[in-house]
Amino acid sequence: MNAEIIAIGSELLTPFRQDTNSLHLTAKLNELGVEVDFKTVVGDRKPDLVGAARIAFSRAHIIIFMGGLGPTEDDLTREAVAEALGLELKRDPEIGAALFAFFASRKVKMPENNLRQADVIAGAEVLKNPRGTAPGQFLETQYEGRQRLIMLLPGPPREILPMFDQQCMERLNARVLAHHIATRVLKIAMIGESDADRRAAPIYTQHTDVQTTILASTGGEVQLHLRTQAPTQEEAQERVDSLASLLEDEFDEAMFSTRGESLEQIVGYYLQMRGATLAAAESCTGGMLSERITSVAGSSRYFLGGAVVYDNSLKTSMADVPPLMIAEHGAVSREVATALAEGIRKRCKATLGVGITGIAGPGGGTEQKPVGLVFHAVSDGTTTDVVERRFPGDRDRVRHWASQQALDMIRRKLM
Repeated sequence: MNAEIIAIGSELLTPFRQDTNSLHLTAKLNELGVEVDFKTVVGDRKPDLVGAARIAFSRAHIIIFMGGLGPTEDDLTREAVAEALGLELKRDPEIGAALFAFFASRKVKMPENNLRQADVIAGAEVLKNPRGTAPGQFLETQYEGRQRLIMLLPGPPREILPMFDQQCMERLNARVLAHHIATRVLKIAMIGESDADRRAAPIYTQHTDVQTTILASTGGEVQLHLRTQAPTQEEAQERVDSLASLLEDEFDEAMFSTRGESLEQIVGYYLQMRGATLAAAESCTGGMLSERITSVAGSSRYFLGGAVVYDNSLKTSMADVPPLMIAEHGAVSREVATALAEGIRKRCKATLGVGITGIAGPGGGTEQKPVGLVFHAVSDGTTTDVVERRFPGDRDRVRHWASQQALDMIRRKLM
């Protein structure tokens, strides 16, 4: 069985509000072996709602409407779904009485339009809502000769999530033929999306029983999402694990995560395994590398600290970069990146030191040293690895790429 989730509300089509409820509902449906094939956001116009409902009924077994069950004129989910199904709305006297009691308990006169919340689609079960005034509805019906399970749920998270978990899941579980879903997320560093697909496609296209999706994440990371469904959890897991193993062999050291971990998490694992510590001297990244490392709980066990050395005088005073080196080679150079890594390592008495210097833009570039040019260095006191890269994009993108490159260099140094 497959599902479609429809989030309703014109506010969801603005930059100020987004749907988060569907993430929880998707996870719960997956537990039942139900794939969510479609997610739709619709405004509050009735013709649009009716049209979206009819499309959903034509292509999904389970359809969940979120929102639009309030008392105002733009709360039209009940009316739109009833029209799309060709069914009547009937006012439920028990819901009406409960609404009057709700307002009476608060010594407030109930507005007349609140009675709209007592309108129930013919044949639907009422889902109680102890956290609000809008009850939900669960309907098992036919659409164009096909069986459909339809839910109308309130929009606020504090209302919809417990209603779905406590009332809908039980009903769905009794009706859904269970299948089991297994997933894996593989992550690759510093390889472009098209190159990653060129190498991965000959492998995953031979495994048609596993759905493979390639996603280019924020600069410097490509993700391979593997997903399959099978009659047993063991069979599903074996399918994705088998494909994952082949992809791991193909990408070798470029693949830094096989279970969805972030690059900063993986770097933390390696540092702890080696009993190593880290310090950083950052120029163009402005502390982004340190922020990413310290976003991981427990990073105080391996990250000692460092410095943001934007000004050249701080490169000297905080990381011991010789002024003559800066004058001769420029602040953005292989030599200065090396000196930053070696200097901050010694200053902080760390196992590893990292130095980053570059031109993030949008200004400051020259023909010899264009915007996007970044030098990265990692030193362990014996050898220093240096990578020169020119990254595309705006200032934020260049800075993220640079921090990603530095993290990947640390990982490889510790492997």
